[in-house]
Amino acid sequence: MRRLMFLLIFGLTGCAILVALGLWQVQRLAWKQALLQQIDARIAAEPTGLPADPDPETDKYTPVALSGTFVPGELHVLVSVKQVGAGYRIVAPFVTDTGDRVMVDRGFVRTPAKTAARSLGPQRIAGNLHWPQETDGYTPAPDLPGNIWFARDVPAMAAALDTRPVLIVARSQTDPQVTPLPVDTSGIPNDHLQYAITWFSLALIWAAMTAFFLWRPRAPKTGKET
Repeated sequence: MRRLMFLLIFGLTGCAILVALGLWQVQRLAWKQALLQQIDARIAAEPTGLPADPDPETDKYTPVALSGTFVPGELHVLVSVKQVGAGYRIVAPFVTDTGDRVMVDRGFVRTPAKTAARSLGPQRIAGNLHWPQETDGYTPAPDLPGNIWFARDVPAMAAALDTRPVLIVARSQTDPQVTPLPVDTSGIPNDHLQYAITWFSLALIWAAMTAFFLWRPRAPKTGKET
C-alpha cells in the first residue's frame, strides 16, 4: 500500500507540474501573438517624418517617409532569401534634406550583382526604423577588404559609413535592380505552441506510465507455480 501511495503521489505531482508548464506556454503564446499584432500594426501605420533623435527602444519599427540623397559608399550584408538563394543586403548612406546622414537598407541583390552600380542622387524613400539584433558571440567579424558583413550591426555599420546609428529599412524600391526586404515579424521567434504541445504530451506520457506502474502489481499472474 505504501508503494502504491508513493507512486500515486509521485505520478500526480509530475503530471501537475507538466500540465502547469504547458498552461504557462499557452499564456506565453497569447502574449506573443498580441505583441506580434501590435508590431504588425505599427509597421503598417502611416509614415511620418524622421524623429529628431530616434531611440532604439521607443522608435523601433516606426514607419517614416523622407527625402534626401543617396551618396557613394555602401555595405554588403550576406543573407539568404527563401526560394531565391544567397545574396546581399545593400546598406547605403543617405543624406536627408535636413542634413541628417543616416543609413538605408535598400534591399536584396543576388551575389553576381554585389558590385554593380546603384542609383545615387535625390530620392524620396519610405521604410521603417530598425535596430536589428543579429550579432552574437558566434558572428564572424566583417570582411572589410571584401566588403562582406555577416549581420546587420547598426553601430559598427554607422561607424564604417560615417553616419548616425540610424537604419531605415526601405519598403519602397530605391533601385531597379534591388528588391526591397521590408521589416516584418517573421524573424521574431514564436515557438510557444510547440512548447505547450511538448509539455502536454509529456504529461500524458507521465500519466500513462503512472497508471501502468499502479496497475502492474495488481495484474493477474499467469503460469503455474512449481
